[in-house]
Amino acid sequence: MNLINIKNEQLKTAKRAGLMTHVVAGYPNIEETRKIILLMVELGVDFVEIQIPFSDPLGDGSTIRVANTKALENGFKVKEAFELVKKLREEDGVAIPLLFMTYFNIVHHYGVEKFCLDSAKVGIDGLIIPDYNLKAESRDRLKYFAEINNLHLINFVSLDSDLEYIGNINKQSRGFVYCFSSRSVTGGSQSEFIEIINKLNEIKNIVELPLAVGFGVSSMSAVQKLAKSAQIIIVGSAILRAYEVEGLAGVRSKISELKRGLSTELLDKIQ
Repeated sequence: MNLINIKNEQLKTAKRAGLMTHVVAGYPNIEETRKIILLMVELGVDFVEIQIPFSDPLGDGSTIRVANTKALENGFKVKEAFELVKKLREEDGVAIPLLFMTYFNIVHHYGVEKFCLDSAKVGIDGLIIPDYNLKAESRDRLKYFAEINNLHLINFVSLDSDLEYIGNINKQSRGFVYCFSSRSVTGGSQSEFIEIINKLNEIKNIVELPLAVGFGVSSMSAVQKLAKSAQIIIVGSAILRAYEVEGLAGVRSKISELKRGLSTELLDKIQ
């Protein structure tokens, strides 16, 4: 069984939301990326999203875009991402779900069939490719090779998606559904946050798979609030910023803070 499914069942049994963290492979270098991921695993994150750098990552915020650029400037090659995951699985014994995140141009140039086959071989469980759905031919080819290699190709909805579209996405999704937004849950007004939560609850009533949310989560408070309406909380830029300030110690501190937001004891208090 795919590790994403197993983790989803574990989270359901534990009655808590999961934490997915994000790294950019090769930033600041591939060995440091490995150390960051191992620290994340040590601290008990539930999923890790490993981004394969791309020169034009339009779907990402400025912090992650800069990390993509620096990794590429340092000579990062796509094959290094596969080698990294192979080491994490075989040498380090990492047993949580690992997902590749990248853009379709990377997959296309690597070869769609080969990308999916090699991902499965090294131990990747899912693919997050925000722009894979733009062309029907490429979409169908990627979906086919992902499925035969037991890779969950993650689909997206947004807070602004209409209900019919969300229903269609629900029918064709595996693993979980990723909900994104240009609106951040950090720093907004209470009324804006209530609007976000109401929309998430509306989406959750349609989507049968776990709902993952990723839009500007950077604090324990935001995690606490979202954990009532989503099954997976995705945090990327906040951890990267913590690393840039304090290195691995900053990553440890930030993830520990975010994990406290998932405490069932704390969540019970805000029900």
